[in-house]
Amino acid sequence: MISVKNVTLAYGKRVLFDEVNINFVKGNCYGVIGANGAGKSTFLKIISGEIEPNKGSVDITPGERMSFLRQNQFEFDESTVLNTVLMGHKKMWEVMHERETIYAKADFSEEDGMRAAELEGEFGEMGGYEAESNAGSFLSGLGVGEEFHQSLMKDIPSNMKVRVLLAQALFGNPDILLLDEPTNGLDIETIGWLENFLADYENIVLVVSHDRHFLDAVCTHVADVDRAKIKVFTGNYTFWYESSQLMSRQLSDKNKKMEEKRQALIDFIARFSANASKSKQATSRKKALEKLTIEEIEPSNRRYPGIIFQPLREVGNQILNVENLKASVDGRPLFDKVNFSINKNEKVAFLSRDPLAVTAFFEIINGNQQAEGGKFEWGTTITKAYLPVENSEFFTEGLNLIDWLRQFVPPHVTDADEPFLRGFLGKMLFSGDDIMKKTNVLSGGEKVRCMISRMMLQNPNLVVLDQPTNHLDLESIQSFNEGCNSFPGIVLLTSHDHTFIQTVANRVIELTPKGIIDRLMTFDEYMEDARVKQLREELYA
Repeated sequence: MISVKNVTLAYGKRVLFDEVNINFVKGNCYGVIGANGAGKSTFLKIISGEIEPNKGSVDITPGERMSFLRQNQFEFDESTVLNTVLMGHKKMWEVMHERETIYAKADFSEEDGMRAAELEGEFGEMGGYEAESNAGSFLSGLGVGEEFHQSLMKDIPSNMKVRVLLAQALFGNPDILLLDEPTNGLDIETIGWLENFLADYENIVLVVSHDRHFLDAVCTHVADVDRAKIKVFTGNYTFWYESSQLMSRQLSDKNKKMEEKRQALIDFIARFSANASKSKQATSRKKALEKLTIEEIEPSNRRYPGIIFQPLREVGNQILNVENLKASVDGRPLFDKVNFSINKNEKVAFLSRDPLAVTAFFEIINGNQQAEGGKFEWGTTITKAYLPVENSEFFTEGLNLIDWLRQFVPPHVTDADEPFLRGFLGKMLFSGDDIMKKTNVLSGGEKVRCMISRMMLQNPNLVVLDQPTNHLDLESIQSFNEGCNSFPGIVLLTSHDHTFIQTVANRVIELTPKGIIDRLMTFDEYMEDARVKQLREELYA
């Protein structure tokens, strides 16, 4: 068990935590959520002992081993991939090296023999004889092939290093597992492997993530970091979000009778508890929800941005036609033989195993990059707005937010005065003195929110979104997701956010070096389709 008692942490006048008291118990997975800057990662570092609070303590049951996902990709440069994973179990690694040192002695004494016997016993109890095999299994499950296992960490690609460090954290069945953004850099298949692993994990897990599908799949509880406090709620992220929104609506509806409100909440809990049977952590979550009382549900204090795209006109019959489009980078083909047309009422998810492929495609159709072959044509009725994955070129000048947004006022807007522009920035939670901030000091999340303000200003009937959830907190992601769901126009998007793609897209197009796969279906249906799986292997071979 982890017992957090009266933990307080402040940096100058900024108070991150004030008298926080929580217990984390075995068998539960806690999703640590909160706005950007609320202190989620800092809290994990307090638990791990990396940061000392100003006041209070963190007590861990004696003898329990803790593992923390490391973010420093260069720490193990001179170690092999396999050894880096084995180092995750520090005690086992030390025993392994001591026994190897003893056996390497030229003058092996009786005393050495006795010590070696002790070490062999310890080594066996810790599972040392299966350690290399288990470490190899973790690496393979996380997409690090055997050809990398004996390579030095400095010699493998950076996206592989992330996976090795994750394998290191999972190795050896730690009693307490702390994971800060574990899905970063992972593809959908590898995230699925991690979801299955954590769903069966029987010890304590604390995880910080902006991936709602991942949080829903693995979490039994939500630890909400808000206003210098942390409250723990039963259920996964979706249950926390929907129940808190329901409570907020009911509190604002003064005309509803108290008993009607109570019954609505009871019905909601019952429905969600029944749905838990579909979850990977069905049994534990269902039992927890059955014990939940409505008094434990509280409205969220979060502020959610208003992301609303309002088209000036409907799209016509011709939207986008693409013929034989082709592109490569450094001689490596990104995609070829790309042929399709976009139709009315379509919201299309674009996929590729090559992370550069979809970005290159979006840059081409937005006129920022040249294709190597083929052509594309937009319909005359289309007014599009584009959210690129890289936005630094938009923030080179140190303008305040009002002047920055004024640059992008479209011709159809005749009266773009300050109140008008404040309205768009206000929807993205820039209020008061915030609008006088200079754009060259904005955080990554603030820049994305500015870019969304710019998009809304265009009144588009088609939006192109390249990794729209990057840098955003869960509140902004949730609002963006709902804004795209309700948008009456066309959406073309790519994202690592499973929930975003699954809930928005009704068509999937996958770009490959040998052509495309094009299906009118949801993302989950696409990933489960046997014919699609076969085609993917053929086109990437």
